[in-house]
Amino acid sequence: MKADVQLPIIKPTRDQLKEGEVLCQYCTAKCCKYFALPIEQPDCFEDWEYIRWYLLHNGATLFKEDDTWYLLVHAVCNFLQPDNRCGIYDTRPQICRDYSTNECEYEDDWLYEQYLETPEQAGEYAEAILPKKKGQSIRSPKPALLPVLN
Repeated sequence: MKADVQLPIIKPTRDQLKEGEVLCQYCTAKCCKYFALPIEQPDCFEDWEYIRWYLLHNGATLFKEDDTWYLLVHAVCNFLQPDNRCGIYDTRPQICRDYSTNECEYEDDWLYEQYLETPEQAGEYAEAILPKKKGQSIRSPKPALLPVLN
């Protein structure tokens, strides 16, 4: 007896959509699985300490696009349905109403100028770009060696 095999839906390009079809029918709902907030450009040690703190939180990343820095929070909308459709479409917030699929991430071809995922990356990047004062480092001092017991 042969098991029913469900073939994956092939994602059409924007220009391949048939009349009445919308991108959202084929999308993975990326726009409902994160939000990005613009932040001031980090330019001093204290700014980079905040960024390291952001990145210590699960689901937070940071990116730079067109000279603007963003805190990206990976969090699924509470009203996203299993079929990747909005469960409150008729009463969705204004920001969702204003959102357009004209420039959404449907094609998966986005590329960031810079993208940081870990506090270690943020620390290393800050250390590389910030001017250093004599003897200053963002790294913790090396701890003293433990005594050898005989």
